[in-house]
Amino acid sequence: MLGCAVADELYQRFPQLAEGKLTQLRASLVRQESLVEVARSLGLGVRAGTSPVPDSVIADAFEAVIGAIFLDGGYRAAHAAVVRALRPLLDAVDPGRVEKDAKTRLQELMHARGQPLPQYRVVATHGAPHERSFEVECLLERRRTTGHGTSRQRAEQEAARAMLELVDR
Repeated sequence: MLGCAVADELYQRFPQLAEGKLTQLRASLVRQESLVEVARSLGLGVRAGTSPVPDSVIADAFEAVIGAIFLDGGYRAAHAAVVRALRPLLDAVDPGRVEKDAKTRLQELMHARGQPLPQYRVVATHGAPHERSFEVECLLERRRTTGHGTSRQRAEQEAARAMLELVDR
């Protein structure tokens, strides 16, 4: 629901943009870091305890609230809630400055060079299920980098970012 509402709003704001550019903008707005920022601004994730609430839980809670609004009030109500909550991020969107994520940039670079594409492998997981962290390797020919993150995807992005630094020299 969240991604649909953001895509709808972006299309209304930027009808001239190509589908791929709209997709990149949507992805930048619905990624975990953005959702956590929005959720915290709304007071989600605040806990009276010693251990902080993991970002993944905060982002999931925000999505659950939007889902509940959708189930209770329908698409229009959920769309309005998403736009209201994400307004600062939506207003700051600059279609000319969409940055691709590290994995995409690395893949495109290797493709343009006619070289093999990177492979990703989970090396280790740490922590309890609700506080899991991941260690992922990015393998590219004989090069190897490692990334760490609170999700497999975040760890892959970190590993890809490190690999970009190696191959882009």
